[in-house]
Amino acid sequence: MSENTMTKEPLLSVEDLSVAFTQSGRETLAVDRISFDVRKGETVALVGESGSGKSVSALSVLKLLPYPTASHPSGRILMNGRDLLQADDSEIRKVRGNDVSMIFQEPMTSLNPLHPVEKQIAEILKIHRGMGETQARARVLELLNRVGIHDPEQRLNSYPHQLSGGQRQRVMIAMALANEPDLLIADEPTTALDVTVQAQILELLKDLKRKHGMAMLFITHDLGIVRKFADRVCVMTDGKIVEQGPVAEIFDNPQHEYTRHLLAAAPKGQPPATDTRKPIVVQADDLKVWFPVKRGFLRKTVDHIKAVDGIDVTVRQGQTLGIVGESGSGKTTLGLAILRMISSTGRIAFNGQEIQTHSWKEMRPLRRDMQIVFQDPFGALSPRMSVAEIIGEGLKVHFPGITAQERDRKVAKALEEVGLDAATRHRYPHEFSGGQRQRISIARAMVLEPKFVMLDEPTSALDMSVQAQVVDLLRDLQKAHGLAYLFISHDLKVVRALANEVVVMRQGKVVESGSSEQIFDAPRTDYTRALMAAAFRLEAAPEGIVSV
Repeated sequence: MSENTMTKEPLLSVEDLSVAFTQSGRETLAVDRISFDVRKGETVALVGESGSGKSVSALSVLKLLPYPTASHPSGRILMNGRDLLQADDSEIRKVRGNDVSMIFQEPMTSLNPLHPVEKQIAEILKIHRGMGETQARARVLELLNRVGIHDPEQRLNSYPHQLSGGQRQRVMIAMALANEPDLLIADEPTTALDVTVQAQILELLKDLKRKHGMAMLFITHDLGIVRKFADRVCVMTDGKIVEQGPVAEIFDNPQHEYTRHLLAAAPKGQPPATDTRKPIVVQADDLKVWFPVKRGFLRKTVDHIKAVDGIDVTVRQGQTLGIVGESGSGKTTLGLAILRMISSTGRIAFNGQEIQTHSWKEMRPLRRDMQIVFQDPFGALSPRMSVAEIIGEGLKVHFPGITAQERDRKVAKALEEVGLDAATRHRYPHEFSGGQRQRISIARAMVLEPKFVMLDEPTSALDMSVQAQVVDLLRDLQKAHGLAYLFISHDLKVVRALANEVVVMRQGKVVESGSSEQIFDAPRTDYTRALMAAAFRLEAAPEGIVSV
């Protein structure tokens, strides 16, 4: 950042801001007297783990918190010298979308599922600019072009569910930029995206910011993004800013213990050494999952979506096979097919036993040995069941003869093995953090003493430090029990720490496969090199590899 930028008056000035939430008569302080400035043309990053107060602070700028449950015991938020906290509803509506816009973390839940793209973007232009239909449509097409949507005319009538994750996020950016705001607030805008799409979105935001002289408040827990993207950084924990300053200064010479903790939080350690003498636990040959495309009055099959198209897989005892690729590449479909959760063709063997032709009833005894840990621990755990009931449910099905006391003992042991206090087993999922819920999901799988575990993006919803803890836990459990893992992820840093063999997928096919060292250090294909470049921020992803 230039010296000239540093001397400018702040565009946004947050002074001594506190945010409190009142529930059942009890007040909880979520943000505790924080102060920071954002100047025109600069990017300020708010960094911290879940619950640190980042998003609550950002939402306060546009008064988007659930008032009157939320309140501000102290502070001011000055935008061009005007205190937004004192603005009434009419005044703040003029600020939203005009002076300040916001991009949210999950575009699918932020876009209206009932309206096409054109209507959602045009609505902003009609409300704030008073544009008519023709003028608004021209501006919508211009915005879609600017954010890199290919064939924008074809996308005007598309609904959010018809777009990819990257396309939806680009539409959100187009909406945010519609009225050329002075300040853009981006709340974890790339967390839900694949690494290559993430790189494209960050490059797009950087380019748009440069062209429009726009300031940005960027909220994230990914320090790799901050180092490449921001000018200054504010580190938050427990509702307080514990350190702030220029990015280079904070990264090269962190003063606060929490900042040093975040910088050291990347997944570490080595995957198990490849050993071809280990017995094969799961083997699949020429596996295919084709979904028919039916059209016409008689619903005739006119084509197929080849989600998995002729893939071979081998997973050995005590080894980890990583499956990587972008959303829609067929990673999860492949895993579900191997577990016989969906129909497929080809050969599948488990512990040397052919299972492709097994009926549901014949598969049931094998389920205790073949377990899954899902991506979203909150969605995977029943909110109506206690942790003891969730973990013990599988024991009731597969070990019906054991007593309630023995089942409770096994549940307690499983919780302790994943690093949780067994005394918490009578609580419910909402009483735990995201990392703790994922440990509960792992305990539910491990209590049955399986031989093979499919891990479907088990760390993508977690903070960096919690990711590192879960990776260490999975490695320890594998070593203790000789587990075979099928690890599905688009986070290549996590895959590198866990997998000794890697398969790279794209559009249902294997692009490249081999040892972890070969895939990460000497990738043979352009697509794999693009994934690596995007994941490790070594360079921009090569053009033309991933389109939207």
